[in-house]
Amino acid sequence: MGDKRRARQVPWRNEPPQLRADLYRAFGVDLTEIPGINSLIAQMLLTEIGPDLARFPTAAAFCSWLRLCPDPKISGGQVLSSRTRPTKNRAAFALRVATQALNRSDTFLGDDFRRMKARMGIPKAMTATPHKLARIIYHMITTQQEYDASTFQKQEERRQHQKSARPHLQARELGFQPVPIRVVPLWSRGIPHLLTLSRSWSITFGITSSPAGG
Repeated sequence: MGDKRRARQVPWRNEPPQLRADLYRAFGVDLTEIPGINSLIAQMLLTEIGPDLARFPTAAAFCSWLRLCPDPKISGGQVLSSRTRPTKNRAAFALRVATQALNRSDTFLGDDFRRMKARMGIPKAMTATPHKLARIIYHMITTQQEYDASTFQKQEERRQHQKSARPHLQARELGFQPVPIRVVPLWSRGIPHLLTLSRSWSITFGITSSPAGG
């Protein structure tokens, strides 16, 4: 299996012996490295979709077979509904179970699932996240590449950079030029400055100290 596989310290509950090794030999990659996917879920995926995804030309076709893609109903050029089609696909059910395990995960997929829940609501998040897991599984099996969490870390850094750059772009569109502000901590200004600042605050807010014994 190579040194790249990370051995789990504690096995999953009711996990048969050597199941993880058998799944690795069947798929060629370790799907249990994906957050939320354990050996039992990977076994269910193996029994439902098999070890080869060659019959699905693209990841979109695979997600469509799982019924994890929206089914838009268009009439007169307007989208009337974009709900996913109902399904009894057990592979899709397994991915939804894996999504529930991400609710308390400290990984990128866990953070992404919680963000989608807050932004779109639980029903839509319970469809979007399994869709993402399906694409990850399709990529791993078809390319025979192991799960790499650093890829999502780079995406998160890119997202944070775009988020921080958005206010600067909006300011330039309005004709303003952002100027960085240098903040100097109060403790670096010395005690006399602190006393002067505290006196100015007292005068500003009308706080006066009465003389002793007065």
